[in-house]
Amino acid sequence: MRAKVLAVLTICASLAFCASSQNKAQQKQQKDPKYQYNMGLYYLNQNDVENASKFFLSAVTLDPKYYLAWNALGLAHSLKGRLDEAAKSYEKCLQVNPQFSEAHNNLGTVYQEMNRLDKAEKEFQMALADLAYTNRELPYFNLGRLYVLQGRLDEALDSVQKSLQLKPRLAMALNLRGLIYEKKGVIGEAVASYEAAIKVVPEDLNFNYNLAVAYFKNEDYARSKEIFLKIQGKVTDAETRDTIARYLRLIGER
Repeated sequence: MRAKVLAVLTICASLAFCASSQNKAQQKQQKDPKYQYNMGLYYLNQNDVENASKFFLSAVTLDPKYYLAWNALGLAHSLKGRLDEAAKSYEKCLQVNPQFSEAHNNLGTVYQEMNRLDKAEKEFQMALADLAYTNRELPYFNLGRLYVLQGRLDEALDSVQKSLQLKPRLAMALNLRGLIYEKKGVIGEAVASYEAAIKVVPEDLNFNYNLAVAYFKNEDYARSKEIFLKIQGKVTDAETRDTIARYLRLIGER
């Protein structure tokens, strides 16, 4: 009987020790900015942006110089459309580490969404000035987008070509190049660029729509109709569905 009592007491003591150790570990994690940052990344990868934001905010509260967490917090805010908060987070990141080119590019995209185009261009150029930045195709692409907005089509084309030199299968850059050629009236080149984008991402509705429109402008009505019919039922935007219907009527009248 005594042996059984001792065994029970030993088990209870062991459980109490485990619980105490677990509580200490949890308290340590709550005070560890790196742990909070990694948890934020976990939730961000799960598309749980709100929980990701909470952990990133906790990380920078614990360590205001944690520039990676400031950058990640900016990304989370931007995904939710909180552009002012995103800009502030990226600016905080760059106050801590002005050489962090990823944040320059990210801040530029937010400034562009806010229509602060001069500031956006400056941030993209600062990212490109860092020759060690491994994702330089992105600020080149973003500059291309910005120049299209400003009607600077030759500069836009030059930027997107530089983006594609660095990453030839960057589908969004191939699509953007198609848009630039289309605006310049070089429809054959636009078609080729849209086709290249679709080879990389075959099911992208925007790429397919752009290609169908380019085929129509290039008077290749059979291919245009084929693509419009393929994507018509998948498009959720009412305005785009109406536009597709108008194109199909026009093709039917040919």
